[in-house]
Parts: sequence; C-alpha cells; structure tokens
Amino acid sequence: MATPSKAASSGSKAPPKPPQAEAAPPVVTPMGWMHTARFLTTAAELFHLPALEVPEIAFVGRSNAGKSTCINTLTQQKQLAFASKKPGRTQHINLFALGKQGITDTVLADLPGYGYAAVPKQDKIRWQKVMANYLVTRENLKGIVLLCDPRLGMTELDEVLLEVVRPRVEEGLKFLILLTKADKLTRSDGAKALSIAKLQAGGGQAMLFSALKKQGVDAVAQLMWDWSHEAA
Repeated sequence: MATPSKAASSGSKAPPKPPQAEAAPPVVTPMGWMHTARFLTTAAELFHLPALEVPEIAFVGRSNAGKSTCINTLTQQKQLAFASKKPGRTQHINLFALGKQGITDTVLADLPGYGYAAVPKQDKIRWQKVMANYLVTRENLKGIVLLCDPRLGMTELDEVLLEVVRPRVEEGLKFLILLTKADKLTRSDGAKALSIAKLQAGGGQAMLFSALKKQGVDAVAQLMWDWSHEAA
C-alpha cells in the first residue's frame, strides 16, 4: 500500500478550533452598586440642581435621625455624606452619582436635615419651602427615603412632609420610612415601631435599620436597586 507523500501530509489542515465563549460580565450586586457612589454636585437653591433623566432617590429626615450615617453605611464610604457637628447647619442638597465609572444610572439626593431648634426661624421656613418644592416638582424623582428615629416617632415636621408627598406616592412614587438606630430598641419595641410606621407609610414601605449592627443594610440596598432598575 502506498504511503501518503510528505507534501500531502504537510498540506493537510488541522481541525478548526471551537469558538471561545465570551467572558460573562461581572455580576453587579446591590451593595457593589451602592459602593460606586461618588459626589456629583451640591446646590443651595432648587434651580441650581441639574436637570437629570436618570432615577433620583431622595433621603430626608430630621437632624440627628442618622441620615448621613445611613448613606455612608449603604455606600460603604466613611465620609461620602457630610455629617455636620452642628445639626441643621448643612443646608445644601447634595447629589451623588451611582453606576460604574463614567456611567451614571441613578442619583442619590441628600436633603438638609430639618427641625433643629438652633437654626434661625427664617432659615427653617426657607428650607421647608425648598424641600417641599423639590419633593413635589423634581421630575426624575423615583423614590423617597424618610429617616426617623423610632424612639422619638413621627414628629410634626415628619407628618407635614408625609402630607406633601402623599399625592405623588399615590401616583406611584416609591416611598420608604426607614427606622434608624434600631439597635437601641428591644425586639418587641422594634416590632411595634415597624407596625406603626407601615400604617403611616400610606402605600409605601417601612423597614428597621441599624448602621451599627448592619441591620437592614442589604435589604435597603436591594430596594434602592429595584426602584432604580424597575422596568418602565
């Protein structure tokens, strides 16, 4: 039997390699997404805020309700949100961008704390108007997180804010009452406070949260993700 020639042998083609599958994109977790937060801008007046099309989530609450601590805990950054040593003195709306570098898919809005007695009355009135206008007119506002110290309960100013946003919540605006400093409550007191908050939320949601014990952190991050990435 004739053996194949060297030329024929060298001319034979190797079988094609199977195409390699593309590497899957990294999985984005809600906590990983929150960690992308970076400072975007600050505004002393509503008309200074940039018009944005991405979803915006506002954090509001009384001074000393733990708002800055909550934002810093959720984003795993120690000094992203500024906590003034003089409560009530931080009177700017601060925006933080979320999303991988160069791409913003959501914005967090840190609104000034309200209700601190040492702030002059005229400043209180001015900021109440600014906040009310923001909450009522901000077109890209997707949700509101109202932070409340459950040991104090809802104050008169909290209830005023609830009334301001209620029409938008009824139209579909997302709303969460976040009971901060939950580690200072007994289990029964926490359950009672949560039950009351759910009634006060009026169609919104309520959760217990503790920055110290990391209670509710993952759940709130997941909720923020769901709000921002909800199908239109």
